[in-house]
Amino acid sequence: MSKSMTGFGRAERLFNNKQIVVEIRAVNSKSLDVVLKIPAVYREKEAEIRGYLGKTAQRGKVEVSVMLTSAQSNVKDIVAINPDVFKAYFLQIQRLMDEMHVEQDAGRTVNAILRLPDILTPVAETLDEEEWNTIIDCFTNALDIFDHFRQEEGAIIMCDILQHITLISQLLQQVDGYEPQRINTVKQHILSALALIPTGEYDKNRFEQELIYYMEKLDITEEKVRLQQHCNYFSDTAKEEASGRKLGFIAQEIGREINTLGSKANHADIQKIVVQMKDELEKVKEQLLNVL
Repeated sequence: MSKSMTGFGRAERLFNNKQIVVEIRAVNSKSLDVVLKIPAVYREKEAEIRGYLGKTAQRGKVEVSVMLTSAQSNVKDIVAINPDVFKAYFLQIQRLMDEMHVEQDAGRTVNAILRLPDILTPVAETLDEEEWNTIIDCFTNALDIFDHFRQEEGAIIMCDILQHITLISQLLQQVDGYEPQRINTVKQHILSALALIPTGEYDKNRFEQELIYYMEKLDITEEKVRLQQHCNYFSDTAKEEASGRKLGFIAQEIGREINTLGSKANHADIQKIVVQMKDELEKVKEQLLNVL
C-alpha cells in the first residue's frame, strides 16, 4: 500500500543528565530532500542518519531535528573563562582608575570585563559514542512512528483515490447505453445531407463505403477497452508500496483515453459523461501529489 508524502514522528530519551528529543517531519517533494538540525559535535554522523532516512523516507522534503538539553545546566560544561586575559583587563582598568583617582567598584568592573572579547571561550565538546547510540535509538524510534504515520495517512488517501477511479469505470459503463443512438444519429446526418442533392441520386456503393469509413473513424470500442484496462491496472498497482510515480503515469494514460473518447463521441450525453470522467481524474491527480 502506498504511503503519504507527509508525516511526523517524535521520540524522547534520557541519557545521564541530558534529555534527547528527535523530531522528523516531511512534506511533498519530487525527490528526497533532507534537512538535518543536529548538535555540531555530531556533524560527522550525518551520513549515518541520511542512510537510515534514505531506506524509509524515499521521497519528500524531510526535516530531522535532534535536540539535547541538560536536566542540570552547568555553565562550566559550556564555557570557560580565560584567566590570563581576565587579569590583563582587570589590572589595566585598575591602573587607569588609580591614575584618574576614581574609586573602583570591583563588581561592576568584573561584569564589564566579562563582556569584553576573548574572556569567555566555549568548551570543546567531544563525541560520546554511548550518547550517540542513545541518539540513534531515539531516532529509529521516531522514524518508526513517522513511517507508521505515513502508512495510515496513505491508506486514507489511497481509499479516496480508488473511489474516483471506480467512478470513472462506472461512468464508462454508461457510455454503452448511448452507442446505438449515436451510430443512428451519424447515419441520419449523412442521409439528410444526401437528400439535399438536386437529382436525389447517388452511388449507393460509395455511400456504404463512406458510411463504413465514418463508423470506423468514430468507433470508440478500443478507447473504452483501453480505458477500462488502465483503470484495472491502476487499482492493482495501488496495492504496491511506493507506487505514487507509477500511478501518476497510469493516470496520464487514463486521461489520454478519456480525451480521445470525448473527441470521437459526437454525442451530447457522452460528452457530459466525459466531462464527469475528467473531473474525477483531476481529483485523482491532485491526491497523487500526496502519495509516496
